[in-house]
Amino acid sequence: MSMTDPIADLLTRIRNGQMAKKANVQVSASVKKEAVLQVLSDEGYLQYEKTEDSKGMPSFNVTLKYFNGQPVIKTIKRVSRPGLRVYKSKEELPKVLGGLGVAIISTSQGLMTDKKARQLGQGGEVICLVA
Repeated sequence: MSMTDPIADLLTRIRNGQMAKKANVQVSASVKKEAVLQVLSDEGYLQYEKTEDSKGMPSFNVTLKYFNGQPVIKTIKRVSRPGLRVYKSKEELPKVLGGLGVAIISTSQGLMTDKKARQLGQGGEVICLVA
């Protein structure tokens, strides 16, 4: 069975893993998922490494981070989805918690944070909000 929104699945696995206080979660691999994980890793929310699951298929082992027993990611929310794409210009890019969180933006130059997209003068599709 094919998945209609693999990015939403990735975000849900991260959210559920942190609610269950898991140290790691396994996620099937794709180029777009790797780009999202790379942005989250660069921002210090988690770590990941590419592995193979029991069937030999590529997957990601995502290591979740906690601080004083609480998850580092308080909220992680999908914005643009297959049924309703959300595009914003560089002036309209959202600021998450007044700049304390990040919005992941898909631009013509790849996936990046809202802060970096503003610096480069890029708008794009708002993938998700993380705080």
